[in-house]
Amino acid sequence: MTVSTHVERIAEVRAGAGGAKVPYPIGLRELEVVRTEMVGSALRRLTFGGPELEGFESHTPTEHVRLIFPDADGSLRLPEKVGLSMKWPRPLPISREYTVRRFDAAAGELDIDFALHPGGFAATWAAEVRPGTRVYIAGPPGGLVVPDTYDRYLLAGDITALPAMARWLETLPPTAAGWAFIEVADASEVVELTAPSEVQVQWLFRDGVAAGHSEVLVQAVQAVPVPAGERVYAWIAGEAVTVRPLRRWLRGEFGLAAADHLVTGYWKRGVADFEEAHEHE
Repeated sequence: MTVSTHVERIAEVRAGAGGAKVPYPIGLRELEVVRTEMVGSALRRLTFGGPELEGFESHTPTEHVRLIFPDADGSLRLPEKVGLSMKWPRPLPISREYTVRRFDAAAGELDIDFALHPGGFAATWAAEVRPGTRVYIAGPPGGLVVPDTYDRYLLAGDITALPAMARWLETLPPTAAGWAFIEVADASEVVELTAPSEVQVQWLFRDGVAAGHSEVLVQAVQAVPVPAGERVYAWIAGEAVTVRPLRRWLRGEFGLAAADHLVTGYWKRGVADFEEAHEHE
């Protein structure tokens, strides 16, 4: 798929009736950490830059890149570009997926927000990394494109989904309406968000319940009234076991078609560095 065809496909989906995933050419870049900062008490933002950021493409709020790390012996095994895709070495190198929080082509900056949690390989790296560190980043391989023409949007997720939700709220049309539910541990994890005035943003506190074991997110989503005669798009992400029942609920009780919703597991309790697809693009 050439640049023109994938850009045309993105425009086609945005002008259409339902959401769809659109692939675009995958790049491989060596970037440098140029700045770090905490975003609330649970997210650490790393800002990447460097000349190889030239030509980076960013089109959708939920797209991701893959950070590639050296093996335990220090060797770095990188994928090989083959056409518009990547051929990955076997066994697979250590790598982790993260959402593109912000891309500023003019400034030459790429922001990624890392949820800090014990035991995660990339989370530990992000907590300790300092400016000047270089890392290879692959992607994005594509993204979920959703039209701006829905009557309402239902966004829901935990702290791991917050970077995508924050970007989505920023990029919705000013006239958009709907709901955004964000599950966090406590008020220290709340961050300032920019959202359309008709989107109700609600922070849900777990009140001491361990991450991945609370029902507050599911309960909040299932309390949303089904809008009569309105088209709704729903995007929900978080702990895989917790959000799984919402797939059936959105299709059944809420009555959404397949093109009108996506529910995805960003992590899974008891599984280190879980990735739902378990695939490399």
